[in-house]
Amino acid sequence: MVILKLCAIAAITAVCALVLKSHRSELAPLCVAAGGILMVLCAFDYFSQSLELFRKFTQASGISNSVVRIIFKIIGIGYVVELTAASVKDLGFESISDKLIMCGRIVIFIVSVPVLQNLYSVIVSLIGLV
Repeated sequence: MVILKLCAIAAITAVCALVLKSHRSELAPLCVAAGGILMVLCAFDYFSQSLELFRKFTQASGISNSVVRIIFKIIGIGYVVELTAASVKDLGFESISDKLIMCGRIVIFIVSVPVLQNLYSVIVSLIGLV
């Protein structure tokens, strides 16, 4: 059901932007940006409802909450950077978009260092068991 809502918002946004482009072309990018924000908010609402399932899964599997938080941060950073870069590219600033993606990758690497440390400690403890 959520996907139908997202598709409807995208279609309405595209039609509105097309109409605005022919009459007032300076408002078309604002319409596209507003539609993108609405789609992200709808998807985020659906995502927040699903977080309870992830919380139960992590408790049952014994995975550390800090690792799960870091993984969700990484995923969130990736989505926000990708959405922003695509929006900036749509406005015609491809070089800024490329730099944003590069900076996003750097931030993701820095945020993932604790997960790498945790993985290293697990590998060392497994080697110690042998």
